[in-house]
Amino acid sequence: MEPRRADQIAEELEGLIFSGAFGDGDRLDEIRLAERFGVSRTPIREAFARLALSGLVEAIPRRGVFVRQPGPVELMDMFEVMAEFESICGRLAAARISDTALDQLRAANTSCRAAVDAGDADGYYRENERFHHIIYRQSGNAFLEGETARLHRRLKPFRRVQLQVRGRLAQSMAEHEAIVQALTDAAPDRAAALLRDHVAVQGEKFHHLIASLKPAAE
Repeated sequence: MEPRRADQIAEELEGLIFSGAFGDGDRLDEIRLAERFGVSRTPIREAFARLALSGLVEAIPRRGVFVRQPGPVELMDMFEVMAEFESICGRLAAARISDTALDQLRAANTSCRAAVDAGDADGYYRENERFHHIIYRQSGNAFLEGETARLHRRLKPFRRVQLQVRGRLAQSMAEHEAIVQALTDAAPDRAAALLRDHVAVQGEKFHHLIASLKPAAE
C-alpha cells in the first residue's frame, strides 16, 4: 500500500528536522510548506497532526506549530519503557498467538526481507510496523496493546531513523526471524528477551541514534 500524501510529507518533514533544516523551537509555516510541497494546506495540517502524535512538533493555540526535539535523557527513558512494553507483549503472545497470526508475521518478514534486499529502509519500516502491531494484538490484552501502540507512535520517527544506520536493516531482519521462532515454539521467556533487546537503545545503538539527531540540536 502506498503511503498517503500527508504521510509522505510528514516523513519528509521528519527528515528535515533530523537533518537540522528545521531546528528545535522553529515555527513551521503552513503556507510556505504547502507551496514547497505543491499541495493545499489540508495535507500539511494532517502531516502536522501526525508529527504531533510523535511529539516532534507542538501546536500552540494562536501562535502556530513549532519543532520540539526531545533531549537524550527523555528519549532514553521512552525507549526503556518501549522495550519493556514490547517484552510483555512478546511474553503474553507466546502463549496466546494464533496460527493465522504466525502466518501473518512470516508474511510481514517476507516483505521485510524484500525491503532489505532492495536497501529500502522506509519500505522495511512500514512492514516492521505491521510486524510489531500483530504482536501487540496477539498479547490478548487490549489495554497493553493500546498503551504500547501509543508509545510506538511517539517513537516512530526515531525508530525509522535508526534503520538508516548501515547494517541495521539486516540485523533487525535477523532479530525478527528469531522472534517469530520463539513465538512459534511458545517460548515466553525467549520471546520477551528477544523483543526487549530488539527495541532497547543501549550502548552503540544509543550513540548511533544520538549522532543522527545531532545536526538538529546544533
